[in-house]
Amino acid sequence: MFLDELDHRIIDMLQRDGRATQLELSRAVKLSQPAVAERIRKLEERGVITGYSARVDAAKLGKDITAFIGVSIEHPKYFDEFLQKVLLLPDVLECHRVAGQDSYLLKVKTANTRSLDSLLVGTLRTIAGVTRTQTTIVLTSMKEDTHVRVPPDTPKGA
Repeated sequence: MFLDELDHRIIDMLQRDGRATQLELSRAVKLSQPAVAERIRKLEERGVITGYSARVDAAKLGKDITAFIGVSIEHPKYFDEFLQKVLLLPDVLECHRVAGQDSYLLKVKTANTRSLDSLLVGTLRTIAGVTRTQTTIVLTSMKEDTHVRVPPDTPKGA
């Protein structure tokens, strides 16, 4: 998929400020507002831009615990059921199938150690095929970002 420098600039600006108006974007990239709107529409259609959201302070919303949970599944035949159940858990923010000792790595934000224990013992460890969980609790976050660096140039055909 070919993205040119203007696409990269628009993507970068929207990542930095998802509330930027099309008029502000058009001024910054020196294109008309309709041309910017069309580029954004195409980026959304092609799945480059997957959505828009506000970043929030989880602690101020009562989610004081951030944890990473490695989950081992005994056999791939259990992957689908595990994924179906995990996708429904509101405290699970990210779910990645990984290589290495674990099958999945979850990023969780939850209210307290009791709710984390309930998630681990009452939910995750009861899913068929789960053989082990390993939890790392975050003490302090120095950097949490969603901004993906946009390359200055993408080769044609990439």
